[in-house]
Formats: sequence, structure tokens, C-alpha cells
Amino acid sequence: MAQFLRGKQAGIQHDLSVGLAPELFALDQVARYGINSQISALAYDPVQSLLAAGTNESRYGSGQIYVFGGNRVSVVLSTPRKSSISTLQFCAEKLLSLDSKNDIVIFSLETKLMVASYSPPSKVTALLSDPTLDYALIGLQNGDIIAYDLDRQAPAPFKIANLWKEHNPRARNLPVIALALHPRDIGTLLIGYPDGAVIYSFKQNKPLNFLQYELQPGAPGGIPDPMSARRVRTPQLVQAAWHPTGTFILTGHDDSSLVIWDSRTGKLILARTLQDVNIDRPGNVLFRGSAQPGTIALNAPLFRTAWCCKQNPDDTGILIAGGSPTNTANKGLTFLDFGQTPVYATSSWQVLSDHFAKPKSQYRLITPPNTEAVDFCIIPRNSPHYAGASDPIALIALLASGELVTMSFPSGHPITPTNQLHVSLTFVHPFVNLISIAYVERIRWLSMIEKRSQGPPILVGGAEATRPMKRYEDRNILQTAHADGTIRIWDAGHGDEIENEAMLQVDVARALGRTEAVDITHMSMSGATGELAVGLKTGEVAIFRHDRNHTFGQEIPHVHKTNFGLDDIRDRADFTVKEGLLPLTLFSQPRGPVTALRISDVGFVIAGFEDGSIAVIDLRGPAIIHEANLQDFAKVASRGSIRRSASNHNQSRPEWVVVVEFAVMSLEGEEYSSILVFVGTNLGRFITFKLLPMPNGGYSAQLAGTVNLDDKIMSISPISADTGSPAFASPATVASLRNGFKLNGVVIVVTQAGVRIFKPAGAKGASKTWNDFLCDSACVVRYEDRGYALVGLFGDGSAKTYSIPSLKEIASTRLSGTLDARRFPEAIVTPTGDIFGWIGPSELGIVNPWGSGQDTTLSLDKLYNKGALLPPRPTISNIQWISGTQHVTPSDLDILIGGPDRPPSKRMIEQMRSEEQQRRAAGHPADAAGPSSSGQEEGYWAYMQRQVQERTERLNIMGDSMDRLEEQSSNWADDVGKFVSQQKRKAVMGVIGSKFGF
Repeated sequence: MAQFLRGKQAGIQHDLSVGLAPELFALDQVARYGINSQISALAYDPVQSLLAAGTNESRYGSGQIYVFGGNRVSVVLSTPRKSSISTLQFCAEKLLSLDSKNDIVIFSLETKLMVASYSPPSKVTALLSDPTLDYALIGLQNGDIIAYDLDRQAPAPFKIANLWKEHNPRARNLPVIALALHPRDIGTLLIGYPDGAVIYSFKQNKPLNFLQYELQPGAPGGIPDPMSARRVRTPQLVQAAWHPTGTFILTGHDDSSLVIWDSRTGKLILARTLQDVNIDRPGNVLFRGSAQPGTIALNAPLFRTAWCCKQNPDDTGILIAGGSPTNTANKGLTFLDFGQTPVYATSSWQVLSDHFAKPKSQYRLITPPNTEAVDFCIIPRNSPHYAGASDPIALIALLASGELVTMSFPSGHPITPTNQLHVSLTFVHPFVNLISIAYVERIRWLSMIEKRSQGPPILVGGAEATRPMKRYEDRNILQTAHADGTIRIWDAGHGDEIENEAMLQVDVARALGRTEAVDITHMSMSGATGELAVGLKTGEVAIFRHDRNHTFGQEIPHVHKTNFGLDDIRDRADFTVKEGLLPLTLFSQPRGPVTALRISDVGFVIAGFEDGSIAVIDLRGPAIIHEANLQDFAKVASRGSIRRSASNHNQSRPEWVVVVEFAVMSLEGEEYSSILVFVGTNLGRFITFKLLPMPNGGYSAQLAGTVNLDDKIMSISPISADTGSPAFASPATVASLRNGFKLNGVVIVVTQAGVRIFKPAGAKGASKTWNDFLCDSACVVRYEDRGYALVGLFGDGSAKTYSIPSLKEIASTRLSGTLDARRFPEAIVTPTGDIFGWIGPSELGIVNPWGSGQDTTLSLDKLYNKGALLPPRPTISNIQWISGTQHVTPSDLDILIGGPDRPPSKRMIEQMRSEEQQRRAAGHPADAAGPSSSGQEEGYWAYMQRQVQERTERLNIMGDSMDRLEEQSSNWADDVGKFVSQQKRKAVMGVIGSKFGF
């Protein structure tokens, strides 16, 4: 009976939800975008072209590891225990993770699964891996270093005791601060302790040099404090790195000192900060910046340092995060470009000191205001060696807030993440403040591409999995507004194959001609035309249109032009964009923040402002065709209004527009259809306007009626009373109006406290009041061909479905465990049933209640490319070899760490198979028979063990040979020195003899 009565009251004769049953209501997890928590670690693999990001544990869940590749390639990895990710490292086909629970977790990039987890006997303070090694070196809190066999997934017997404690028995238990392998000689290890650094030789199994930075009385150091300069002090080491050739060593200290050492002799070459040099010498006065008289300008701590090089490893520079004076206005990264390193063998100590004291140039890589970079991830061109700092093309800076900034290297110019990084990373690049959804026709979206001047792509690795195609549905085009005033537009999909994966970017700040006060409050995009309207807190409304940039490559000044009350801003288009969404026009009048905004598919825009005013814009001019204020309609309320007492009370409260919608239908008592504009306010007033054509070809807006409802209006859904299909104003329906087209329609208006179905502009209809909780978001949804229903999100964390027109509850499901119910007012329910809601501060989830209870968010993308070959590790130079440097190969180091009894690793097996194939290809019949031929009793495993044993013997022979070579090289150098001395003496005696006539 209730269904019949409500149908009669609403003017709907049929049950539009007849095919919907409760058993069809099962929640599907469709997709997730964004980052679940604050980013804490970054790593990049230039061979596979993959980027990994680790997050902190928070109330939104455990820390996770995101691995991103090209386009939409993305895989999420989870640690076995709930924890925060502190360190990430790529190592060949593996990804190593160190978390806050002191677990080292190894993931396989090929299987995307965890292959091993190891908890060391003490707290891990440093982790080191190399793509050419099968081991990871682990620095512990007690100062020891142990090794973990990545191939055998077990600890190795190798161990290095606390070397600094052996050097200074009075020292307390000092943790390992840093570990770094020699960039050219993998047999040499740099170990950082709080008191200093140690150079350790694997071959000799002993320390070669101890480097301790000690300041004498009167030496300022990195802190210009006269009181502390009166005593001897030893700044604590916090960073340690090799010069790309291994000739020098850089140590960073807690007083922001950067100290450069000679790795061969252990002599200090230069101590400096970002501003001052020779800070270890007594009597030097340091730069105090812009500090006030009588105060000290302290330096920020050194968060991270890296010694970078170009393709020539002698052309170097140091990249520093931190170390700047705390009173510096524009903070960021610093790059000291030293240029070509002087030849070590022929340069004096003064020449080397001057080289590092006077960089060729010093770059400031500026970060956004009021932020500071605490870490960075270097993007090398192709090599993972030289500590991942070889020939960088860009870097990604991690800010203290957890946001990311991508910059070119070394200039520091900002790089937009649009079509460079995965869409999930754009949620923190910078943070997203607002989202909106547009339902764009598929053909239209495929034609919307952006051509922008960009550098080489940063991420190209991986391969996307094939997904089902929903070819004939409108695309869910997501618009995200960011803190820097940019809007990024991309296809979020329906959990299906995305044909156009490209992203569009709109620079609202540039369109406004300013960088400050660019707070976006509303966005609306047309599904038919692709035009975009943007409302701001300052009251402007900017409109963008997809077009070609006729001033591409030209930076032209803005010329102020005003037509029909609108500013022409087409000359503010980004000169780096050849084709895309370009600025068109700007509505700029001081009326308070924009509170509602809608752009139609038929060329109209309506905006509501906080002062209660309304503006209607016709984009065919463009021109303003109507302006009004809600106070003008206060006395035009319908006689059928409900809750008159509440309405009278609301008249004293400020009122503004919160919801706007365009439709085509017939009003109550009319025999024709019109273009209608429905406006809903925060006090529950529902206003109807008619857009009428004028003889001059334009349009005018006319008030058709108002209705006072019970509470704030949340959504307005115009539908056909006969079929339930949407009655939005589309180009097809508007074009048919000239032929006498008539649509019998109704509107479903959802408020916080209830829902009402009626025929505008009157108030008669069916209504229902929510019993327990307020409604935060709602929409009329179509499920396949079974019918239409009203889906709402409620304050108790549930999604409920109601039939039309009886408004009877069909089903309900809890979303609070999936989406954040506190942010339901920001959630969006689409006409296809997809619900876009926030999971965390920067993570967006897509769920669909009309599903089968499946979770399709598990990625099937591939990450590892077996065809991407690892370049060989750099080796020592000829000069180093002649001088007696004992070179150890990665294979030799595997044996030194694992011992001769260790079975061959997978890497060694693959290498042996490759060598055997090469021998067969070369046509050697003796070798082609191989170890498993019928003429030999030796098996394949015995053959490999014999090969390992022979390699061990060769290593020992090599050590003896290198000792003899060192002795021979020393004798040869003495002979050369004697010869040079004789030649000098003869030249001098010849000059003297010529003077005396000899």
C-alpha cells in the first residue's frame, strides 16, 4: 500500500526497482588509488625502471610498499607484521625492506611475493646491498656487521666485529651508521660509526684506515658557537660516502660539517659547510647568515648526502639534503658541482683542497615554501652503480610532510608528475584537497589528449595485466585538486581496461595570474564537451576548454580584456602545452567563496557564492546571462512547503547554494518541456529556473518556483517518471525541444534528514524521513537492466539502497571497514553504482555495492623484465692496478663471504650455463661435451663445486700474484724516480755549463 500511495503522490506509475533484490547487493572492492599513509622511504631501479615507495604505520593500517612502473603498472607488497617501512633497496631481481620491527623482508620482483624474512640478533642501523652480489651486509646497533645470503635465504657465517671498539677500547658500543662499498673495488668497504669512519679490506680482512674528525680549540666547526669552540670536540658522524672513483671519502657530521678525506692515506683534505670552508682551522670566522645581532644562525642537520657523477666518474658533485641555515627563507636541496676532479697522482694537497673549497657552481634546488626536504631518490639515466648516483637526470625529494617534489638535475626545475609518475603518486605530489567525478562519453575521452613539452619518461618498467573492457559505458573521469593550485584529470575506470591512460593537467594558478590564494573549492566537468569549470575560495570561477595552444612555445604578457562581464584569459595558457585543457574565461567578482558549481553538457555554467548570490554563464558568448540573490526569492515560497516553522526560523540564518543540476522536463501544469536549472541551498530551499531562448539567439533565466524542504539538500536527481532514466540536459534532448519533445519527469531530492520525490516546481510528492542517521551523499543508480534505485551513504558507515518510488529499503551493507565514514560527505556515488570514497588521507577507494563480494584490487601487473640486463660493475683504473691495488671481483667476494663450501648460487649457475653456451657456440668440441658427457664420471653439481674450488684457488693465487705485482710496481716506481732525478740533474748541469761556456 505504501508503494502504491508514494507512486501516486510522486507521479510515477511503475515500480522502477522491480528487478532489484537484496541478494544482488554485495560489495565489490573495485580499485584503489593513492598512498595509504605518509611516505617514509623511496628506491629506484634504473635497470627495471621501477620506483618503490614505503609508508609509515598509522591508524589507517600497516606500512606498505608500493612498486610503480610505466603507465598504470602498480603492485602493493605487505610485510608479515604491522610496521613502518624505514629502508628500501632494489637488488637485481629482489627488493629488500627494513621495517620498524627490525625485520628484513626480501620480495621477488618476478613473483611479487615475499621470499624470506630475517630478524637479526640486534637492531639494524644500516643495510647495504649490491645488484652484483648475492649478499646483504647488515650493520647492527652493537657495531657488528653480519651478512645475509639472499640466494640461500639464510645468515652467512661472515662477520665483522666492531672495528672502532678495537681501535679505541675506551669507546662505548657504537652502532654502525653507514655502509658503502667502494664504487670500483667491491673488495673495500666504508663503515661509518658515530666517532668516525673505517676503510675495511675484505681481502686482507683488516681495517686500512681510521678517519676521525676532531676539532681543536678555536676551530669553529659547523656550529658558530664561541662557547663550544673553546674545547676539543669530535662531531658525531651521520653520513658517509665514496667519491665515484673511490679516491676520496665524504663524511657528514651532526654539526652540518662536510669533511673530505684522502681514502689512500686517511688525510683530511677539507672540512666545510654549505657556506664556509676550512672550518677545522682555529681562528676562522663563519658566515652567520641573516641572523639578528647577538644571535647564532644554526644550520639544519644533514638529512642525507650523495656523491654524484656524470658519465665521466671524475666529473662529480655532492647533493645535500639539509645543512642550510635555519633562518633561510627558501629551503631545499643543495648541489655542489665540483666539475672535473684533478689528477690525484700529480696534484698537491692544496690543489685538491681548493678544488673542493671552490665548486664550479652551486645550485639551490628549491622546495615549496614552509617545507624541507628530508630525503631524496636520485633517478640515474641507466646504471645502478656508483651508489645509484651515476649520471642523474632527475630526483624525487621527500618532504617532511610526506609530500613529493620531482625536480630536474642539477638545475632543480620542477617536473610535473603528470604522465611521468603513476597516478597514485600524484595524490602526494602535492596533497589532494578535493575530488570530483565527471561521466565523460568514451569517444570524447579518447579524443582528449595532452601534448606537453617533457623530458624522457622516468618510469617505463613492468607490463600491465589485461582487464575486461566496458566499452560502451561513460568513463569515470576523476578530477583531483592539489595544494599547489593544479588539477589533474584522468580515467579512474570501472575496474576495467583503460584505453586512454594519459592524464590532463590544468594550472589554475597560471590562469589566475598569481601563485598565492589559489584554494579550489569546486570543480565541474562536462561529459559531452570536456569543458571544465573551477570555483575558488576567493570567489573566481575559471573555465577551461580543450583546444590547441596557438602561442605554444611563446611566453606572452597578459592583456586585460573584458567581454560581457567576463575576463578573457586565453593568453595565460601554459606555453609548454601544445594541446590540452587551456584557460578560456574568468568570472571575477568579490562575492565570497564559491559554494556550488555546475557546468552543463549544453553550454551553461551556474555558480553559487557564500553571500547567497547566483550567476549563470552562457559559454556561447561567453557572457553572464543572469545574476540573482537568494534573498530575492524569500517571499516566493510554494504554498506546499513543509515545516513552515523551520522555514521561518531559517530566514534569519545565512543561506547559500550547495547543489546545482541541469535537466530537461516538463514543469507541473505545462504541456511542453524546457531546459531547467535546479538549485538547492544549505537551508533546504529548492529553486527552479527555466532557461528560455531569446530572439537574438541568446538565453535568459526565469524563476519557475521555490520549495522549502526540511534540511540541507545533498543531491538532486532528475529522472523520467516513465522509465527512470536520467533527465539531464544533454545535447540530444535539447536539440529535440524544437520538435516538440516532451519529457514527463520528476526530481528526487535527498536532504540530510530525508528524501522527497515530486514534480517541479510544486511541492506535492512522496517523502521519507531517515530514522537514525543523516545522509551524507546519494545518487540514483542503475544496475544493469534490472532497474533504478536510490543509493545513499549514511553517518553510521553504511550504504543503503531504496526502491523508487516506494522508497522502501532494499538492502544495506557496512562500508566503515572499507572507507572512512568520517569523510562520507566528500564521497561520490556515481550513476553506475561505483562509490568513490576516502580510505585514508591520501588514498581513494572505489567500491560497488552491486557486485559479488569480490576484491579485485589485487594487481596482476608484471614487474620484472628478464631481458633488462644489468651493466657490469665498474672496476679499478689502470693506474690503480699498476700501483698495486688488489682488485676483487663480485664472484670472489661471494666466496670470501660465503666460504668455499657454499653451494653455487642461482646467479653462478646461470653464469656457468651462459659460459657453456658461449663455448658451444664458439665450436670447441672438448668443451662442448660438458661436464655431463658420457666420457666423464663427474656429475653436474660436482662439476660446479669443482669450479668453485678452482675459483677459490685462483683467488689465493691472485693474492700472491698481486703481492708480487705490488713489490714489482714499487721497484719500477723507484727506478722511474731515479731516472727522473738523473734527467733533472743533467738538465740543471747543462744550464750551468752553458753559462760558463762549457
